[in-house]
Amino acid sequence: MIDLKAEVYGVELEKLGPIHYYNYLGIEKINIFDYVLVQTENGIEVGRIVMGPVTMRFEEIGYEPNSIIRRVGDEDKKQVEENDQKAKEVAQYAKQMVRALGLKMRILDADFTFDRSKLVIHFGSDVRIDFRELVKILAKRYKTRIELKQVGARDEVKKIGSIGLCGQEACCSRFLRDFSSIKMELAKTQQMMINTAKISGRCGKLLCCLKYENDFYKEVLKNVPNENTTIEYEGKPARVVTVNVFLKEVSLQVIEENQPILIKVPFSYFNNGNS
Repeated sequence: MIDLKAEVYGVELEKLGPIHYYNYLGIEKINIFDYVLVQTENGIEVGRIVMGPVTMRFEEIGYEPNSIIRRVGDEDKKQVEENDQKAKEVAQYAKQMVRALGLKMRILDADFTFDRSKLVIHFGSDVRIDFRELVKILAKRYKTRIELKQVGARDEVKKIGSIGLCGQEACCSRFLRDFSSIKMELAKTQQMMINTAKISGRCGKLLCCLKYENDFYKEVLKNVPNENTTIEYEGKPARVVTVNVFLKEVSLQVIEENQPILIKVPFSYFNNGNS
């Protein structure tokens, strides 16, 4: 089997969006953070170089990469600025039409392809929307192909931005490119209060940062019994009352002379093969 490889650049088409891989056959040098024109399924779009050049196998990329058309020049920048201004006008007009039509949707932004062959409008909604009438109105006004694209709650906050419970800009709009699966078990492992209001972000989903330290907690708690389980401690049955990951100790309740007694046992006891 032929192992095909290519020297490619990683290009993002929207801030912190997925990375798309393109090769480059031009003479003019391109660098990280340069803006370039690339061919996409929507038409010619502007992207930003975020990595490269690197040599990658087609198997890693998952497709045969297209070529970067060229770096964005001065004349191109004028077109990009005009497109951005026009897109802002579109977003405002779309919001007006949404109100006029009584649609329960939130217009987030609008984007033209570089050649204005297509207009993509992103929106959020908590219900299913019939936006066919809105598309007709917009198509009649702007004379181009139009796609209304609904985004999920997490992507909606990523687009509009937010402040996290930590007081900093939300991770999703600051540096996160991909969303991980966040489950309640992460909060339980880290012994956080199971109060969804306190461990949820602006999007209403569990905080992305619950994932960051989870591997540390899993390592520290390895071999340590769970709360409310019964184990054998020095030949006697004992109930695990609490597990304190910060003090690295387990509180056990044992019965001696028909009386419950609370014993503090360090994590090291369980990690030394005593569990």
